[in-house]
Amino acid sequence: MSIWNDPAGGFHPASFADYLPRARLQEVQLQRLRSVVARAYDRVELFRRRMEERKLTPASVGRLEDLAQLPFTVKADLRDTYPFGLFASPMEEIVRLHASSGTTGKPIVVAYTREDIEVWREVMVRSFAACGVHRGDVIQNAYGYGLFTGGLGAHYGGEALGATVIPISGGNTDRQLMVMKDFGVTVICSTPSYFLHLTEHMQAMRSPVHVRVGVFGAEPWSEAMRQRIQADTGVRAYDIYGLSEIIGPGVGVECASQAGLHLFEDHFLPEIIDPATGRVLPDGTEGELVLTTLSKQAMPMIRYRTRDVTTLVPEPCACGRTLRRIKRIERRSDDMFIIRGVNVFPSQVETALLQVEGTLPHYEIVLTREKGLDQMEVRVEVTPEVFSDRMRALEAVQKKLADAVEQVLGIRVAVSLVEPRSIARSEGKAKRVIDRRTI
Repeated sequence: MSIWNDPAGGFHPASFADYLPRARLQEVQLQRLRSVVARAYDRVELFRRRMEERKLTPASVGRLEDLAQLPFTVKADLRDTYPFGLFASPMEEIVRLHASSGTTGKPIVVAYTREDIEVWREVMVRSFAACGVHRGDVIQNAYGYGLFTGGLGAHYGGEALGATVIPISGGNTDRQLMVMKDFGVTVICSTPSYFLHLTEHMQAMRSPVHVRVGVFGAEPWSEAMRQRIQADTGVRAYDIYGLSEIIGPGVGVECASQAGLHLFEDHFLPEIIDPATGRVLPDGTEGELVLTTLSKQAMPMIRYRTRDVTTLVPEPCACGRTLRRIKRIERRSDDMFIIRGVNVFPSQVETALLQVEGTLPHYEIVLTREKGLDQMEVRVEVTPEVFSDRMRALEAVQKKLADAVEQVLGIRVAVSLVEPRSIARSEGKAKRVIDRRTI
């Protein structure tokens, strides 16, 4: 932790672990892996039973490569053991509980000991430091507070860094913009879609804001959206990654190179697997990200299948960190839908739309079924200038968009142009797909 007279903007002591030699890092990983496997085996009945079914014990883990023989954990396990069935600590040692929104049945519950909270604070400090945030910055934290992990994770990390944190949470656009201007905000934390919503209203402000860094996460977003944010606002947009089942935000983050997200491998051991077979894939191959917590006490996760699709980048980063990177997560293995036999991900549509001048980064995909056949319509907002143009010009933009989507997906779909601000905005994660096929 830095102290009061360390220079603002200098190297943060918490970042030291980001630069460990790989051999030393792997020693730390193996020691922690063996310890956490033993803890889960001794204290979590579901994990012990699955290990015994495979005739494995904690002693079976002698090398990092032995991780591949251990059983997976999936989100359904958290729901099936609701609320406390995966805890490895007694309740008197649990200092905090978080939970998912529970939109489909029971929520998933995650727990933290005091030591877990300290690890979470540490990785968030390292995340902010990697994004160039430092003591003296003013952070507007527009992630949701409450049971959601985003708000409190960023909050305590920002305070520990020595920054000033404004716990504004999401919603109330006018208040967000007033605070941004009047409090001299230099850093904003939110979902990228919510920040785009704020930028629409920023244009009406007479006085400039001074935000220089955006730490955006909690939903997939494309490189094209990053470039649009940076070009339109001058804010340096960084991607942060995390999930409640592992710890919350702070599992990985981009550095100044913006060339992938460094995973904090001293606390989270990554694998990439084939989502169909479960086979471990080599670095540089796209697949599903699997994470094992190496220091979590209350609720250790062994080989948790995130359903996030990415690639582990083996090459060293220009920033000098020895932590491996993952490529930007633009899709999940479970957010895919199929139209006319073609696998479609919302991120592919977003990339195609943002290639066409005159469009805005607000869209929705509507799925319907007509006479037994699935249909897909992309509704996309265009700028006021385009929307007020002549019919022939609108038709030209519409054709360009349809062509761009077809080039990416390989199929022709309907594209509708809608006026600015006609698509509902979200204060949290953007809802991109409206599936009416079962209606």
